[in-house]
Amino acid sequence: MIRIWLKLMKNNKFTEEKVVEIDNKSLAIYDKIQAALEIFCHDFDLEKPMWFDRNTKELNQISKTFFREDQFIDSIWFDYLEIEILDDSKTKA
Repeated sequence: MIRIWLKLMKNNKFTEEKVVEIDNKSLAIYDKIQAALEIFCHDFDLEKPMWFDRNTKELNQISKTFFREDQFIDSIWFDYLEIEILDDSKTKA
């Protein structure tokens, strides 16, 4: 199982947050992260952001990544979306 903390940030404060647990052992880590992102975006009525190479690098280095306005097609009302992997046993994305 993997636990992923997703947060909408505005002026350095959480406006919305959710921890998503993905327990499907047959999915690769990247697919689990994408599933959590999809659940969060659905729950908070957001479009799913574009995933860039830097997102993968950030996850591998610091177990978190950020999605800013340039990664969304429509304008956003928050400053950025942050994803953080809470499990210590995280494998590379």
